[in-house]
Amino acid sequence: MSKVRITQIKSKNGATIRQTANLESLGIRRIHQTVEIELTPVYKGMLDKVLHLVKVEEIN
Repeated sequence: MSKVRITQIKSKNGATIRQTANLESLGIRRIHQTVEIELTPVYKGMLDKVLHLVKVEEIN
């Protein structure tokens, strides 16, 4: 599996409850916070739901 770095770049104000819950599950609590995760199918599904709120970078 590859590792990715996720940074929240937009506010979660106006996001649905499901999108907010996905951000919390990814470990993102506030804007401009960055987390690094192993990209599994579960995390990939979560990222697809909040892709408009975050920036995703692949780590080599």
